[in-house]
Amino acid sequence: MSTNNFIHIRNYTQFSLSSGALRLNDLTSFCRENNSPAIGISDKGNLFGCMEFSVECIKSGIQPIVSCNLNIIDQNYEIGDVLFSVCNSKGYENLSKLVSLSFLGKNRANKPFVTIEEIKKHKEGLICLSGGDDGLVKKNFLYYGKDKSLEIINILSLNFGNNFYLEIQKNEFNEINKYLDFLINLSFEKKIPLVATNENYFLNKSKFESHDALLSISQQKYIDSENRKKASINSYLKSPKEMIELFSDIPEAISNTINYAKKCSFFLTEKEPKLPKINGIKDEDLSLKNTSIHGLNAIFKKFSYVKKNKGTYIQRLNYELGIISRMGYAGYFLIVADFIKWAKKNNIPVGPGRGSGAGSLVAWTLTITDIDPIRFGLLFERFLNPERVSMPDFDVDFCMEKRDMVIDYVSKKYGSESVSQIATFGTMAARAVVRDVARALGKPYALGDRISKMIPFAPGMTLDKAQEEQPIFAQSIKSDTEVREIVDLSYKLEGIARNVGKHAGGVVIAPGSISDFCPVYVDRQSESVMTQYDKDDVEKIGLVKFDFLGLRTLTVIDRAVKSI
Repeated sequence: MSTNNFIHIRNYTQFSLSSGALRLNDLTSFCRENNSPAIGISDKGNLFGCMEFSVECIKSGIQPIVSCNLNIIDQNYEIGDVLFSVCNSKGYENLSKLVSLSFLGKNRANKPFVTIEEIKKHKEGLICLSGGDDGLVKKNFLYYGKDKSLEIINILSLNFGNNFYLEIQKNEFNEINKYLDFLINLSFEKKIPLVATNENYFLNKSKFESHDALLSISQQKYIDSENRKKASINSYLKSPKEMIELFSDIPEAISNTINYAKKCSFFLTEKEPKLPKINGIKDEDLSLKNTSIHGLNAIFKKFSYVKKNKGTYIQRLNYELGIISRMGYAGYFLIVADFIKWAKKNNIPVGPGRGSGAGSLVAWTLTITDIDPIRFGLLFERFLNPERVSMPDFDVDFCMEKRDMVIDYVSKKYGSESVSQIATFGTMAARAVVRDVARALGKPYALGDRISKMIPFAPGMTLDKAQEEQPIFAQSIKSDTEVREIVDLSYKLEGIARNVGKHAGGVVIAPGSISDFCPVYVDRQSESVMTQYDKDDVEKIGLVKFDFLGLRTLTVIDRAVKSI
């Protein structure tokens, strides 16, 4: 069998937070080196990385297999996961819905899950793989025996038909046990194809130690601790040749990975931005024009110096309106103007305008800003340029204490399912990772603290930059074996995603349900609903970000004025 006749489907990337250590470029590099035409991601309970994964794969001429490992809970069975892969755009829509449901349902934020009934409703366009070591089928086999597993297989097979596959894994050469024997016999008996996979958490055997350190850090335990979760040294991306050798007694399980991949012709692409429609407005361009002219007339009455230069202001207004209309952004201006007017009407302090948006006369006429761009020589082209097509972006400051009231207003106006905050991903940065690694290795706190303090505290600081900028740090690595041990391991973990956060001010308003575009995530502590994509991927998928920034200065000024 040719060595490129195997495709890895089950891969846990860094977005399987605190358990996966595969970076997305690791996967594409592996495919190029091994002549693999496709590869999958199978992160646990989320699709955080699937936009970036799709872009990386398409750049390299590789077919991405977008998948997600979801926990299934049913009162009749032991909890376990099943892998769902996307075949087409309908499948992506359904997987997004399932992933969103896993967080949004009652009592799900702490341990997200879906039910078998929910899977039945959202099965179109998806392939179902029966699950690996923690799979629903295997866990029920181990707990209750083959009858329960057979029940589950019958349900999934009935619902997914030809898109249901039995997943078979081996951790050692020629390993056959009761469970594998059960799968092989069942495949033959029921004509359900077998697919060979491996539990891939890291790139190669040399990365085992750093992955083990990652697990220790996430569990807040020492690497030497006995009572902690550990991965197998075999949980690495084996070459197609290794996998073919491992499954030499079941060659069809290898060739079926190709058939599986051929069904997955979907990948995410960048889309044009889409804005929600505003109730009661049929022609947004006309509405923007009328509102702007009305606003400019009010400015003429208020400021005599503006009225004296009436022609200049009218000319500038018409110029801006022409560009806004041509670029299709009238709706954006109307949406921003609406929530700012509501905030001002409800005594919520709003900033006067910051950033390139202050260069727009239209923004001034709509009371989005309080700055005259002509008087201060501000350029509209810095904000919106017809030669550089990008979404306008108003940085709107609100009183820190009342900002959430504005977001709540927007949520009620456009529908809670259409409004969401945006996820961000914290990574293992240079200073933090050396502390974490030192702790996991059981080194004294003072040592980790001393190494960390040698690294400059600056945005974007890396271990490499620190060595260039701080000779004492570079010298310590060379002369001190303990420091070198910690830093060498830190290098392997630096930059890996470690947690999900919330964007400081970004809010998405979608023309429909957010989960029609991308899956949503619920923060365990605040119970805030967020997109599973970060701000860059949110915009690539066609959603528009609005900035609702909380500014303490506005709160202090507001209190001072009231006190006076």
